[in-house]
Amino acid sequence: MSSTHPTRRAATLCIHAGTHHDSATGGACSPIFPSTAYAFPHPTGANIYPRYFNTPNQRVIAGKLAALEQGGEALVFGSGMAAIATVLQTELRPGDHAVFQADLYGGTHHLVTRELARGGVEYSFVRGVEEFAAAIRPRTRLLYLESPSNPLLRCLDIAAVADIGRRHGVLTVIDNTFATPINQNPLALGIDVVIHSATKYLNGHSDLNAGVVVASAAWIQRLTEVATHLGGMLDAHACGQLERGLKTLALRVRQHNENAGRLARHLQQHPAVRCVIYPGLPEHPDHAVAARQMRGFGGMLSFELRAPSRIDRFLGQLRVVLPALSLGGVESLVCVPSRTSHRLMTPAERHEAGISDGLVRLSVGIEDIEDLIEDVDQALAADSP
Repeated sequence: MSSTHPTRRAATLCIHAGTHHDSATGGACSPIFPSTAYAFPHPTGANIYPRYFNTPNQRVIAGKLAALEQGGEALVFGSGMAAIATVLQTELRPGDHAVFQADLYGGTHHLVTRELARGGVEYSFVRGVEEFAAAIRPRTRLLYLESPSNPLLRCLDIAAVADIGRRHGVLTVIDNTFATPINQNPLALGIDVVIHSATKYLNGHSDLNAGVVVASAAWIQRLTEVATHLGGMLDAHACGQLERGLKTLALRVRQHNENAGRLARHLQQHPAVRCVIYPGLPEHPDHAVAARQMRGFGGMLSFELRAPSRIDRFLGQLRVVLPALSLGGVESLVCVPSRTSHRLMTPAERHEAGISDGLVRLSVGIEDIEDLIEDVDQALAADSP
């Protein structure tokens, strides 16, 4: 479904874009349509079926995300990985080649290394914009990046990668999960396809799995043809829940940005912390790039303890921050990427990606920042030798 409110600002779009207005009751919220059987022939001429990604609740989410990402149309999936896998399967054929950013989410990295070769697709991993350009071959069909990346928060020059793809006639794809459409709009920077794990910030309450793809109407039509065969759609009740989460996205992201920035600066001064990784810090190697293409630096930060062997003690002492998988919820969550999001990578692959055993990833929530600082401080004090 395409954007219908191109001139509205993000906070307004979060609430109003895509809403299915109920003419029967005049309700402010989109009704939930749980049917798996719709009239045929339908009065509108459409053949409506959940696996065809065209039910009213699916279209509500698609309309809202297309508006927020300033894109043509969108498609909503049952998970972020379903969205990523379907995008790759839509674009890549046996004999093709794809270029991926090296420091990807571990699940994406595992999908690439375990499944693409099985389908006869070759791939390369690169680290910088120049390497994207150098890696292109005659059969290259796709360039894929994350910015900020998971978990090292590298920020590539999105417009530069988009330009490389445009000059070579190669599709460009970005995972925009960490930034959200509130902080960054890659389509406006020239990227062809934007993916989100809606499980994270878009829903924002750690109680739903979903994914979204936003692109031009023509490419979404191609994607829909493949997605219909694979069946990775989101059901009506989950769509209704995701719509409710999206309504507060702008408000939540604003607080995530503020809290993460303050906590990152505080951790920089802590004697138990060796280094802090956050794009909003001037010391971050990609700070200038992030400042140019982002409106806020996000709620994710990573840091390394000076004594990695004491990570378990640090995690065990936390009382507000929750050691848990996933990210992007209203609550603060912490994990060790080498044991969780990137555990399926080999030790050599993690080393190559720069993911040490002492790296801690913190999804900063929207709690009172003073409580978060006090909690991290007491856990680090207990961890100190």
